[in-house]
Amino acid sequence: MFLTQFLCRYACLQKSFAVSGFGGAISKPPEPCWIYCLRRVSVCRGKCFSTKIVLGIETSCDDTAAAVVDEAGNILGEALHSQSAVHLKTGGIIPSVAQQLHQENIARVVQEALAISRVSADGLSAIATTVKPGLALSLGVGLAYSLELVEKCKKPFIPIHHMEAHALTVRLTNRVDFPFLVLLLSGGHCILAVAQGVSDFLLLGQTLDIAPGDMLDKVARRLSLRKHPECSGLSGGKAIERLAQQGNRRRYEFKVPMEQHHNCNFSFAGLQSQVTRAIAEKEKEEGRQEGQLLSCIPDLAAAVQHTVTAHIVARTHRAIHFCRRKGILPQRKATLVASGGVASNQYIRKALQVLTDATDFALVCPPPRLCTDNGVMIAWNGIERLCAGLGVLYSTEGIRYEPKALLGTDISEEVQKASIKMPDQIRCEK
Repeated sequence: MFLTQFLCRYACLQKSFAVSGFGGAISKPPEPCWIYCLRRVSVCRGKCFSTKIVLGIETSCDDTAAAVVDEAGNILGEALHSQSAVHLKTGGIIPSVAQQLHQENIARVVQEALAISRVSADGLSAIATTVKPGLALSLGVGLAYSLELVEKCKKPFIPIHHMEAHALTVRLTNRVDFPFLVLLLSGGHCILAVAQGVSDFLLLGQTLDIAPGDMLDKVARRLSLRKHPECSGLSGGKAIERLAQQGNRRRYEFKVPMEQHHNCNFSFAGLQSQVTRAIAEKEKEEGRQEGQLLSCIPDLAAAVQHTVTAHIVARTHRAIHFCRRKGILPQRKATLVASGGVASNQYIRKALQVLTDATDFALVCPPPRLCTDNGVMIAWNGIERLCAGLGVLYSTEGIRYEPKALLGTDISEEVQKASIKMPDQIRCEK
């Protein structure tokens, strides 16, 4: 398989991939924020101080989050109410339940972020809020609250594209200049794009059905991992990642999706079906009912994680070749940014590190806590847009939320027409 081929140069592959923790070889260490942001501060009487402060509000899915960030990249205050415990009990996110929990917590979360920051509403330069894409009922709560706050405080409003915010978060912690390739992996999205500017993206490919996080959650539910002693409080993706460290992924071999399609799109529904069939066969073999834990769960988890990773790496590799062929990215020392909740998976990160090492790219990832949905990324996106003078509204008349929204200009057909076949790699012995 593609991923196995790439990893031949590394001895003890599975052992290496089982190492947990963040940092080291996975990404470039963040440069001090003041170095990167000096151009964004004002100087008065020999002292530097920030002149722009944005409140960010995030309610696109199941977390209610808010943060206050200044233009120098300082996180002045943040707060978050997670709904994960509730949704774990119900086996998935119920939109009406998420909406109710947002309504119950949004005022408290915003006020807490402001209180920690010691910035009053009057001291804000603008209010930024996620308006697309996401769950309609969840987006509606955040937008309604924000518009009331904007009217009350007489502040500019900055509508935020959730995936743009994920893509730009890395510029808060690392020096990453445009253009760069960005891979966004989450429970609701899987996107490859080129970030050419703050609001200028070229969409190379996206998932045609479900996202990797959604697929991993469904597999975890089918395996009843909530009943596993090591996974009772973990999300599906985290549970699979943890158990995969103990498993042998070679015990099961699933077909990597879309290997014959020469584009940068993704598909995970077919893989989910493969895994579901394997689980059913193993239940029959072991004489277990659905809902009972199987003996081979670590091996299944390892195989699923490996196949998901192989698919992601293969599409990203093609994106690198396409961008270089078209001159969209530098021929040397270009950057790949991986962000989103699933991008916190250490196995996926290590595989992407192998890919970027082989293709003379630098891999940069935000810290794991900023990969999942949070208010900081929304506030920072607001800062970026405020400094660039893009999308800052002084009238909110007619503003609406959008449950579905593309990121940037879609050039995926150009990728398809390029029909880039990946170079052969040396195969490893199994």
